[in-house]
Amino acid sequence: MEESSSIYVAGHRGMVGSAICRKLRAAGYENILTRTSAELDLRNQQAVSDFFAEEKPDYVFLAAAKVGGIQANNTYRADFLYENLMIEANVIQAACQSGVTKLQFLGSSCIYPKMAPQPLKEEYLLTGPLEQTNEPYAIAKIAGIKLCEAYRDQYGCDFISVMPTNLYGYNDNYDLQNSHVLPALIRKFHEAKENGAPEVVVWGTGSPRREFLFADDLAEACIYLMENYSGRELVNIGTGEDIAIKDLALLIKETIGFEGRLVFDTSKPDGTPRKLMDVTKLHRLGWKHKIELQEGIGLAYADFKTKNPSPAIS
Repeated sequence: MEESSSIYVAGHRGMVGSAICRKLRAAGYENILTRTSAELDLRNQQAVSDFFAEEKPDYVFLAAAKVGGIQANNTYRADFLYENLMIEANVIQAACQSGVTKLQFLGSSCIYPKMAPQPLKEEYLLTGPLEQTNEPYAIAKIAGIKLCEAYRDQYGCDFISVMPTNLYGYNDNYDLQNSHVLPALIRKFHEAKENGAPEVVVWGTGSPRREFLFADDLAEACIYLMENYSGRELVNIGTGEDIAIKDLALLIKETIGFEGRLVFDTSKPDGTPRKLMDVTKLHRLGWKHKIELQEGIGLAYADFKTKNPSPAIS
């Protein structure tokens, strides 16, 4: 990418898209195209086609998606499948038609089979059944990967796919009804501390293991791969390290300074037992994460507090 290149970041107000925009600007890229969902509904094929025909971006980061945690994925199954299919199909088709130089599609680690061997290698895609709670979202993301492969095969488009692990960071979603586990725990522990609550309830047994990557690290990896990778196969982006949910909760508890106890609600689902990315390919391509989990939780919590200030005590 040249510094003058026109770069469209789809989903620029989300955690991932906003991180990509920050990293692009910090690296000297100033010609960044963005549209809010109110300005451009990516589910609307004609609107997307018109946007690409008018703006003619050179590069596209496709980070727009309907996202959420276990509860949201399981409750809004049709919405997660339909909306994500429409977003990616419209953007990828319009990118091809308008002659985009390169497009990067961001998927999710939930594309891999529920019981796939650990750590998850890129070639494990489509080798077994998916986790039932987020199957619709996973199927939509798999379709996006296959669209990129198919447009490359048929039209010669330089469209690549990357699979981020679980993410957290600035501009995260802290809504307890549809957020992911790490931001949900930050909010739970913060509110428990503020309210002097004796305990915090954590969903499930605490035994599942998860990998977490700070969103600004992901953004750096995405830009690095946009500049250095043009393969047909997808690339995992993660840390290659995971942690049990119980230990994650204890780490967040310590960071926030909550003095109460942990209670595990085993009536709630655990989800996939383990989701650890194999990042051998990413490391071989020359990129490795910089922000470790404890530091990242501190950064995320500081960001949460700026957006959710404690009420003043009179």
